[in-house]
Amino acid sequence: MSRAKSNYEKALASATSYEQWHEAALALDSLEKLDQWRDEPESGDYDHQLLASRVRLLRKLRRDRNIDLIIFRLREELHGNLGNMANPAMYQHARTGTKKLVNQYMDEVCAALDLLTDSDVKTLPPMRKRRFLKRAARSFGRSALLLSGGAALGMFHLGVIQELEKQGILPRVVTGSSAGSIIAGLLATHTDEEMEALLNREEWNFEWVRRSNASELMKGGAVLDQKLLKKAIDSHIPDMTFLEAYEHTNRILNISISPADSHQFPRLLNYLTAPNVLIRRAALASSAIPGIFPAVQLRAKNFAGKSVAYMPQNRWIDGSVHEDIPKEKVNRLHNVNHYIVSQTNPHIVPFLNEEMDETGLLPFIQDVVIKAPIVQFEHLLELIQQHFHLPGLGPVIKKAHAVARQNYSGDITIYPERSIFSLSRMFTNIGPAELEALMLEGRRATWPKIERIRNTTQISRTFDSCLRRLSEQYRYVKR
Repeated sequence: MSRAKSNYEKALASATSYEQWHEAALALDSLEKLDQWRDEPESGDYDHQLLASRVRLLRKLRRDRNIDLIIFRLREELHGNLGNMANPAMYQHARTGTKKLVNQYMDEVCAALDLLTDSDVKTLPPMRKRRFLKRAARSFGRSALLLSGGAALGMFHLGVIQELEKQGILPRVVTGSSAGSIIAGLLATHTDEEMEALLNREEWNFEWVRRSNASELMKGGAVLDQKLLKKAIDSHIPDMTFLEAYEHTNRILNISISPADSHQFPRLLNYLTAPNVLIRRAALASSAIPGIFPAVQLRAKNFAGKSVAYMPQNRWIDGSVHEDIPKEKVNRLHNVNHYIVSQTNPHIVPFLNEEMDETGLLPFIQDVVIKAPIVQFEHLLELIQQHFHLPGLGPVIKKAHAVARQNYSGDITIYPERSIFSLSRMFTNIGPAELEALMLEGRRATWPKIERIRNTTQISRTFDSCLRRLSEQYRYVKR
């Protein structure tokens, strides 16, 4: 057994695709009898009796084609964490998924939604279907993918996106800050087919680092030449506004920016709040790391389609300063209540550890050792702001406090191995070999989270699919 286990662990570590990784993970689970844990519904981590009763009920209602009662039940009881089935502990036992009862429940809910959408009965006309599905989807909520900053290390996000797209579980709502804004902008301006062609091309060059010359530095310029970063962004992101990108790909893009002026507030740009702002310039502003690049003025298309200054009196900087992961704003604007975070900030990744969800003395001590200094530092900066007026240092202290007080993780957080992190790698140009390595790291870090993401997004994805089909049916009926 030990030799077989060793062989499977080596296969797990050397896998180059999710299929290879998943096959080895299944074999290890079987070897360690963790597949039996998945088969048995009982567990103290969730209410298995509640889920089992809902599975039986929905199965019967579907079999009887009792449409009215299905609608009543789903409207009253549909919940993303029914019986605590989304408990992270449910995914810490086996390498490949969770209890099969959880899958059975979600399959029954999705089958019921499909039945409602595709049924042709007089008591359920298209408008009633649409009204129910829209309200139920609104009540249920949906997932978003949030991409952090991290300078050159942000190319890790491309691998995460590539794997989620390949598995058909990439959320429509995507948010980016700093380096993440560039990758999010790239995604939101390309359709699935365009994105696949872009990621699979042999030649890829993202040259963005060039030191400013001595004369520019003497004039108070930034350390790096922003013109090269702008050229790199413009060569990869089409000349689109947030609204144009939404209409082109149906993806909902959000870019976080921070104010250079202390009297302004952070903003989340998207097709609702800033429909005519150019994505290229928003990504450039969100990537303007203080002290590295100068602040940026946004630009937008006017009524005639000409590029003009947007809020010309204001300048904007790195979105990660105030809201690397702007969960609250994304929730308010897009009805998101589940967050998948791809995190590459090197000052954050060393402190990420999902095992901290465990209980007991050792996890408690680890939590105290890791998190207590961060909490104390945040509190110290807050006290300095309250009790001291430091000319020249006030804005710096304010920005440092904004960085320290943020929550950088999500419901599911994907992050690289700590071994790839080095501050010296952050500000380097990315060639084809480095890009391939970072993308592979992103894909590999995503594989252990695939089944959890698939499960937690299954119902919201089904809502999207049902509403899309219903819209097509309704257009056909109107004709």
